[in-house]
Amino acid sequence: MTAGVKTIIYPVKDIERAKALFTALLQTEPYADEPYYVGFKDAGQDVGLDPSGPAKGLTGPVPYWHVEDIRARLAVLLAAGAEVQQDVQDVGNGRLIAAVRDAEGNVIGLLQDPPA
Repeated sequence: MTAGVKTIIYPVKDIERAKALFTALLQTEPYADEPYYVGFKDAGQDVGLDPSGPAKGLTGPVPYWHVEDIRARLAVLLAAGAEVQQDVQDVGNGRLIAAVRDAEGNVIGLLQDPPA
């Protein structure tokens, strides 16, 4: 079981232009504003801008399903035929992410927050 899609990350080539566009769209300032990541919160959704996404082969937005055990869920997806796009990685403060590609080439992200 998941907690649903609560995070979507957009790979961007020009983070400053993307930040301006999403600031205008969401009408809020980012909660995280770093050269390597810009994050917004809006309507219970976390929207991120990742300037390294294109270098990772990402060409479109990636929805991240929030899960309790990222490694177990990743194993289940691989057993079901998915291929690793990005192995489990700590992106700070214990937050783990990973991504797979399904048979159609769609990227599916997984996100595990640290224990509360």
